[in-house]
Amino acid sequence: MDSRHRTGPDGDGQRSGRADLTVRPGIRAVARAAGVSPTTVSHTFSGSRGVRAETRERVLRAAATLGYTPNRVAQGLRRRRTGVIGLASDRIATTPFAGRIVQGAQEVASEHDLLLMLVDSEGDRELESRQFRALAAQQVDGVLVARMSHQVVARPERVGELPVALADGTPETGWAVPAVVPDEEAIAATAVDRLIGSGHRRLAFVNADDDAPAVHGRASGFRAALERAGIDPAAAMTRSEASDAVGGRRAGRILLERGPHERPTAIFCFNDQMAMGVYQAAAALGLAVPTDVSVVGVDDLELVSAALEPGLTTIALPHREMGRAGMRALLEVIDRGSASPEPVTSRLTCDLVERGSVASPPG
Repeated sequence: MDSRHRTGPDGDGQRSGRADLTVRPGIRAVARAAGVSPTTVSHTFSGSRGVRAETRERVLRAAATLGYTPNRVAQGLRRRRTGVIGLASDRIATTPFAGRIVQGAQEVASEHDLLLMLVDSEGDRELESRQFRALAAQQVDGVLVARMSHQVVARPERVGELPVALADGTPETGWAVPAVVPDEEAIAATAVDRLIGSGHRRLAFVNADDDAPAVHGRASGFRAALERAGIDPAAAMTRSEASDAVGGRRAGRILLERGPHERPTAIFCFNDQMAMGVYQAAAALGLAVPTDVSVVGVDDLELVSAALEPGLTTIALPHREMGRAGMRALLEVIDRGSASPEPVTSRLTCDLVERGSVASPPG
C-alpha cells in the first residue's frame, strides 16, 4: 500500500507519508494525554453529552498542547449538521446599525463554535429568494433573517423547511417563526414620560409616514402615555413625514412656526434623523433647543445624536441584543426541530440615553 494513504497511529483516519511529514493528532492521542476515554474527548468537543468541568478543562489543555482540532466535517455528518448558519440581511451595506446586529449574532454563533454565512439582498425579493436557495444548497443548519428596520417580513419563497428566526422583523400573518423586535410602544412611553417629567404638557409627535410596525407601535405608545398622564391625545400635535432630516425639517417648521402659546414645548421624533431636521427648523425660526423646545429622538445614531449641539436625548435601539437574541432563538429551533413550541415574538426593552436636548418648558 502507498504510504501516503496509511492511517495515522491513532486510527483516526489521518494520513501520513512523504508529502506530509507531520501527523495530525487524533482523539486517541488527546485521550491518552488527558487520561480519559476517546468517547469523553468526543463529547467534550461535540457538546452532545455533559462532561464535568474539570475533565473538560483537562481535555482542552491536552488538545491545545498537542495541537488537536476536531474534524468538523465528520462531526457534521454524524449529527446531520454543517455547523454553518446563514444570516440574510436586507440593507447591511447602507445601514449604520447593521454591524451591531451582525456582531450580536456572531457572538452567539462563536459561543457555539458555529460559522456565520452572510448574504445581503439589498431589499430585492427575487435576489433574496435566490440567496435562500443558495444557502439551502450549502446545507446551512438554519437562517437568521435580520432586517435593518422593524418591518413585516414576508416568507421567502425558497425558505422550504429551513429553520428560521427573525431579528428586527415581524413575520407576516400565517408564517410561524420566532422573532425578536424592539418594544415600540414602550419606546414612545419612555420618551413621553421623560418629557412630562420635565413639566411639558404641550407635546408633539413627528412620526414616519411608512406602513411599518415601528410607525404604528410608537404612535400607539405615544397616545397611551398621554392618556396615562391625563392629557387628551386628540389635543396632541402630530405630523407624519419621510423618516429623514428633510421630513423632520418640514414637520418641525409646521409645528414651530405657530405662536409661542400654541406651538409645542416638546417634540418626540420617530428617529434621530428626523430630530436633526427639527433642530434645523427651530434654528431657522430663531428658536433654541432646549430653551424654547425640547426634543427626543430614537435610535441613538451617534453620528447624529452625539454630534448635534446640544447633544440629542434619545432612545437607543438594542441592535446588538436583537442579533444575539435572534441567534439564540434560531438555535433553539434547530435543536428542537419539529418539537419546537409555538413561536413567539420577543419584545426587547430600550434604554433612554440622556444628553442635552430636554429642559423645562419655557416660561
